[in-house]
Amino acid sequence: MQHTIKVLIVDDEDQFRATTKKILDKRGFDTIVAGSGEEAVELMAEHPEVVILDIKMPGMGGIEALERIRKIAPDVPVIMLTGHGAETTAKDARGHGAFDYLAKPCSMDLLAAKINDAWRQAAHEGTPHEKRVGDVMIPLAVYSTVTPDSTVEEAVFKLRESLVTGLATSQVVERYHVSILVLDAARRVVGVVAIVDLFEGILPAYLSAPKPSTADSIQYSPMFWEGYFTRNVHDLARKKVEDIMSPPPPAIEADANLMEAVYLMRYQKSRRLSVEKNGRAVGVIREQDLLFEMERVLSIRHAE
Repeated sequence: MQHTIKVLIVDDEDQFRATTKKILDKRGFDTIVAGSGEEAVELMAEHPEVVILDIKMPGMGGIEALERIRKIAPDVPVIMLTGHGAETTAKDARGHGAFDYLAKPCSMDLLAAKINDAWRQAAHEGTPHEKRVGDVMIPLAVYSTVTPDSTVEEAVFKLRESLVTGLATSQVVERYHVSILVLDAARRVVGVVAIVDLFEGILPAYLSAPKPSTADSIQYSPMFWEGYFTRNVHDLARKKVEDIMSPPPPAIEADANLMEAVYLMRYQKSRRLSVEKNGRAVGVIREQDLLFEMERVLSIRHAE
């Protein structure tokens, strides 16, 4: 993301504000928060470029706050957040000048995409623009990373951390990644460590070695497996990441066309691509990111 977008989040739920700010900051946004419509109006003096506004709040409600914000900064796009059953009210907010709306629980992937869309439309006066890979990628900062000479033990804990849902609340859905990236000293992606790589690492090598056809029906007794897991996990933990990592995903330039990303994923049979700029990794584009962009393109057509 070349430009750091300043975002104002307005919501009366403390945990939602804190969690959303933490996630958006990690994704490269400059995030400020307000706990009420009244506070949001005051914070417009800090010139946010996009406003995320909860539609139901005590005191000054979302619609009233929207009208006040539009008077102060008519060109700043406002995305409304709505709870279950309030979609009609959110749609009505468009008549008051809202850019778009998003229902809670709120996917951070979709929220980040809508923030970028809102800023681009305001900055480019609504000129149609086909996005590039760098526009829809997930920034590298969102991913856990290790180096090739890190221990597998370190990789296990980082992979576990990436799966923890501690950042998620009843109103926020952050999609965690089931793999971690391996970066070299030049910040290039040289490999990936996924759970399947850990499984492959703890299995005894001879179990996957070629066997005579007569051995295909061998059934191992429970005693055969006893102690293997613990012992092999300890042995694996001392190894280096480079000993178990899978090859890196195919690379693509940040300014590449999205159709090129589709082509590479399809014909290299990869569900994600490493995104590079000036020879350094800057993010990852996944198949779901392209799906979200397909949905956005269709939404624009239906809105016309």
